[in-house]
Amino acid sequence: MIKQSILASLLPALLLGGCMGTENRGLESVHQPVVSRSDYALDLGVSGGALAGGEQQRLAGWMTTMRLGYGDRVTIDDPAGEAPGARGDVAAVVAQYGLLLSDDAPVTPAPLAPGTIRVVVTRMHAGVPRCPDWSRDASNEFQANTSSNYGCAINSNLAAMVANPADLVRGAPGAETTDTAVAYKAIDTYRKKAPTGAGGLSATTTGGK
Repeated sequence: MIKQSILASLLPALLLGGCMGTENRGLESVHQPVVSRSDYALDLGVSGGALAGGEQQRLAGWMTTMRLGYGDRVTIDDPAGEAPGARGDVAAVVAQYGLLLSDDAPVTPAPLAPGTIRVVVTRMHAGVPRCPDWSRDASNEFQANTSSNYGCAINSNLAAMVANPADLVRGAPGAETTDTAVAYKAIDTYRKKAPTGAGGLSATTTGGK
């Protein structure tokens, strides 16, 4: 009698435990890419409206250490207009990494010292938190949820493969003009392709002893 009472009291908890975990109630997975952003800053000395001697080399060494590459955004923070000619010096270094200088530098916490400018590298990273996720027992699913891991694979691959994580947030702007010749090329190739059965069927003979 005592054993039956204990089993009866534990049964609701066991059933509840089987239903716990991440809920995926629809076809849109709850596991979506999350984009994080980091800003890295380097203050450079200026002289005569341009970078001071040796600062271009120091900037190049810093960017090499940062492994600057596609997807990174480089800006100059010079609110006092200390060195209007320094933009060209910085742009020359940035161009060695296949990038262009961007406008609108992000706000950085530390103030700039007189006679310096600040180069800011903004880097974004995309990932899907809490993946893989096998927190929900699919064998005891009574609420029509999809797997708790649903969406982890495709969205994690998307986050890993996208060249510029910022595109996951605001997308990439399209071209203002459309080249109709390029747009039509795939359709034209499809239409000119000979049907697979145009050459006829090859004859085969089968024989027996």
